[in-house]
Amino acid sequence: MNGDVGRTGMAQSILREISLALSVLAATGTRDAIDLRSLPLTLADREELEAALGRGDVGVVLEAAGKSEIWETRFTGVWWLRHFGGDGRVAAEVIEVTPVPDILSAHPEDISAAATRMAAELEEREHV
Repeated sequence: MNGDVGRTGMAQSILREISLALSVLAATGTRDAIDLRSLPLTLADREELEAALGRGDVGVVLEAAGKSEIWETRFTGVWWLRHFGGDGRVAAEVIEVTPVPDILSAHPEDISAAATRMAAELEEREHV
């Protein structure tokens, strides 16, 4: 990321891409993602993008294999995900256009294991 250069127009390009992806999500349910770390964003571009998208009502701090901050922007279905490495620096940063980011969805195997565990705990309580 180039922090020493002003605005390059990348934020506007990304916003157009997000707008198109959001229209596609609304029409077809097809999800999309933009890897911000792979783009030549300047600090000014990043600030412009963050200001344009804003923050909505939903935000999550996740502590699983490192810290992650996830928030829905002021545009429903547009999520900003920022993952940190062990050193506290941003390791990955993605904009997901989706109803719910995959990282927040429970996996079927985990749900099955939870159902089994809960049934066993209820059975155990009944015999106490």
